[in-house]
Amino acid sequence: MPRRRQVEESIRNDRWVISYADFITLLFAFFVVMYAISSVNEEKYKHLAEALSGVFVGGDPSADSVDGDGLGRSKSGAGIFRGGVADEDAPEVKIAPPDQAETDALRALQQAFEVGFSKLISDGQIRVTGNDLWFTIELRATRLFDSGGAVPNVLADELLEQIALILKETKNPIHVEGFTDNQQISNSVYPSNWELSAARAATVVRLLAQFGVQPERMAAVGYGEYQPAYSNRTEAGQRLNRRVLIVVSRDEKVRRAVSSFGSQQVSADAVSTVLASPEEEALPVIEQVETGDGGVLFRRPEPELLQQEDR
Repeated sequence: MPRRRQVEESIRNDRWVISYADFITLLFAFFVVMYAISSVNEEKYKHLAEALSGVFVGGDPSADSVDGDGLGRSKSGAGIFRGGVADEDAPEVKIAPPDQAETDALRALQQAFEVGFSKLISDGQIRVTGNDLWFTIELRATRLFDSGGAVPNVLADELLEQIALILKETKNPIHVEGFTDNQQISNSVYPSNWELSAARAATVVRLLAQFGVQPERMAAVGYGEYQPAYSNRTEAGQRLNRRVLIVVSRDEKVRRAVSSFGSQQVSADAVSTVLASPEEEALPVIEQVETGDGGVLFRRPEPELLQQEDR
């Protein structure tokens, strides 16, 4: 008997259509969701813009407003938008120019130290330098403290008592700066040079107060090893970097500016610039502009456009 021919099964080559259709469906759903998210609800956007405007101008957002020029207005006068109305009863705050008498008194005080400690200055134990804004009395830490410590020795008491005799008769603000070399220290008392320098500065402040200088005039700050005045590559430079500076300022504003940077890291011209009152009106940090379709745009101000508006 002849063999029955085996029927070949048909092979389908179109199964990929199902997977492709599923992919297209998911892609369509994805774009629908993206479109729904991207559509802007103008009412909600307007509420958001008003809330942001209230935050930027300060005060109660319901009390403040946004004028037609797109700039925030604040009845309190606070905020970063140009055009806030200041309180008429509030005094205008300006930094007054330095009094020549204060500058002369500061110079006379520096000269008193240069004359009174001339022998120690010539021996290199003390260094007195200054300008019209502040002067510094630089003391060698090896003369005041033992190595790696902040406990004052007998010489420290004698020296600081002489310094206090002059300083307690004045009213100039004082802050003491402590410095170390770059040799790392780590023990149970001072884990790093930060603590050591700050402890030494605080010790000098405490002794000056003990010898009659008003405590409210003084402050202490430690810079550790990060503001060297001499090279740390040599032992002599390291010894000179272990120092304490008594900084006597002309007034409180100068003291705050100098202590922010360090008396040996900032110039008198730089401090004068910081303290000077700006002659021109400062530009706003950000301005609010209405777009043609009724939206709101926040952007950085353009000086040329602001000048044209003022004309």
